[in-house]
Amino acid sequence: MSLRIDPRHSMFLEERPWGRFEQFCVNEPTTVKIITVDPGQRLSLQTHAGRSEFWRVLDGVLDVTVGERTWQAQPGESAWIPVGELHRLGNSGTIPGRILEIAFGDFDESDIERIQDDYTR
Repeated sequence: MSLRIDPRHSMFLEERPWGRFEQFCVNEPTTVKIITVDPGQRLSLQTHAGRSEFWRVLDGVLDVTVGERTWQAQPGESAWIPVGELHRLGNSGTIPGRILEIAFGDFDESDIERIQDDYTR
């Protein structure tokens, strides 16, 4: 898998008479998910060998770790996770939080290398 550059510079918001749209990618191999993290829960601390990920917080405040950095991401905030980068998503709040995830590259759930996992998988 070749390294992908952070695509956020090519994402844009376009105003129209009826409202607006936001374009995240065009004509690229991607897998798109909406992930919900329940209060008090978190995903594995993990890496992927075959894909990069773009995350956009939709609602709730979520704990985001990318590499050495951890922060509480607000709705509308985004993060880029390069291939092989350590990352985790969690929710230390009191309401469910959701992200839009766009995975760029070869997507396979068995590609997850779990470094630490609360559910002993």
